[in-house]
Amino acid sequence: MEHSFDQELEDRLVRYAAINSQSDEASTSSPSSKIQLDILRLLEVELVEIGAKDVRLTDYGVVLATIPGTVDGPTVGLLAHVDTAPQFNATDVKPRVIRGYNGGDITFPDSPGLVLSPEEYPYLAEKVGQDIVTASGTTLLGADDKAGIAIIMTAARHLLSHPEIPHGPIRIAFTPDEEIGRGVTKPLPDDLAADFAFTFDGAAVGEIEYESFSADAAEINITGISIHPGLAKGKMVNALHLASKIVATLPQATMTPEVTDKREGFIHATQMHGDAAEMTIKLILRDFERDALTAKGDLLQQICLAVQATEPRAKITCAIRPQYRNMRYWLEADMKPVDLACEAAMKLGIEPVSVPIRGGTDGSILTEMGIPTPNVFTGMQNIHGPLEWISVQDMAKATKLCLTLTELAARKISS
Repeated sequence: MEHSFDQELEDRLVRYAAINSQSDEASTSSPSSKIQLDILRLLEVELVEIGAKDVRLTDYGVVLATIPGTVDGPTVGLLAHVDTAPQFNATDVKPRVIRGYNGGDITFPDSPGLVLSPEEYPYLAEKVGQDIVTASGTTLLGADDKAGIAIIMTAARHLLSHPEIPHGPIRIAFTPDEEIGRGVTKPLPDDLAADFAFTFDGAAVGEIEYESFSADAAEINITGISIHPGLAKGKMVNALHLASKIVATLPQATMTPEVTDKREGFIHATQMHGDAAEMTIKLILRDFERDALTAKGDLLQQICLAVQATEPRAKITCAIRPQYRNMRYWLEADMKPVDLACEAAMKLGIEPVSVPIRGGTDGSILTEMGIPTPNVFTGMQNIHGPLEWISVQDMAKATKLCLTLTELAARKISS
């Protein structure tokens, strides 16, 4: 497979990344932000232009399309998400391409003090001579997951223009709201109609992931007693003080994101807002094992009860809701798509690496809902912040892997 995809991938990523499509956790609509429809509608048009079939934008905000099979085989799903993370500025993204990276520090035109250093990020040091895409310093880039979109679109165009390549039916889905855990809704598995699928939402070359965090979200609501501060003695119950006690009591030295790695889970306070009368704290709970995740929820409830006991006049509630579960629980029972991706990688001379994802993907939920969906690398690095970058050549390797695994699926696996 000698075809070079570099220029097409670069053009697509730069074009897609410049479109603001940040999701909004506070919204209840689907998609959560209307701006996501800008890129969804663009992709709908582009899929029609390259000759895809059954192209439609669903009422729940997913673009679906079909690449008809050239031979019999299982139906393979390919997914990427259009939204970018709410955690950092995504307005007015200015993608730029550093051609033939020289191995030194990368600086940013809109943030002169910002430096992307190969000493701090050794993976960058491996990319000397390659073409590196970053933003301008004041925004994230959005390679998460517009790199995945570019990879799937490039592979789709190639397959549609080369009908001699053997592959079974392929279903494409571009989802909204993955970054806020709402990319997969109840209708999607039936509408996707794939035997198995792959999300192109991973990082370093070679990563083929079949294990993710299990995840819950928690919301603590605190109602105090409000009264004029001049008349407050013995009467006021300050919800701010109680919220502060709860956050201070969390195991900050052992169980927060900034002190955990590898297979360690965490409790992460993400938002706190309100006033002396009422406060809300939002948290996320993460662990690879279900029992350990449950224990974190129990700990949070115990902390709330303990703080409540210090001030019985207040009302403190803690609601915990499931978000997604470790895809490993289901993929271990059917490793065919994982094995297929690993074989495709080795066929291309890429050493497959399966590391647990300290996060989740649309595949976590799809797998739980019955479509086995491991995650595949794109090359994206330092996601969700101004130092985000990606190598065009890494994206090209992911595109070739996408093409190889669809061909292998038709040859090796009967539906």
